[in-house]
Amino acid sequence: MAAPEGEDAVDAVLLVVSELFTNAVRHAGGVTGFRLEAGPGTVTVAVHDASTVCPRIHPLDATRPVGFGWHLVQELSVDVRVEVQATGKTVTAVVSCPTGVVNHVADGGS
Repeated sequence: MAAPEGEDAVDAVLLVVSELFTNAVRHAGGVTGFRLEAGPGTVTVAVHDASTVCPRIHPLDATRPVGFGWHLVQELSVDVRVEVQATGKTVTAVVSCPTGVVNHVADGGS
């Protein structure tokens, strides 16, 4: 994946956050923790939930209004990891972001 630029990079981070939160709420009993970390040229998003079931990728089907989120997270991220613990799991996605955009995201976009 090529690194998104400017507002596209901010939108990519926000979309990954939204999809990971939505998946945790819909499929894993809710969000139990969240971390957003700016790094050199990246933003790392980590969402914790109470389920030990790993996300599953479903075949894309334009006739179904669901099943696109995990594909989006995979496409927009340079790295995606799922770590299962006894009390749930953490899904971590690393999104490539230019340094100026990373600072914009980390500062809350003001």
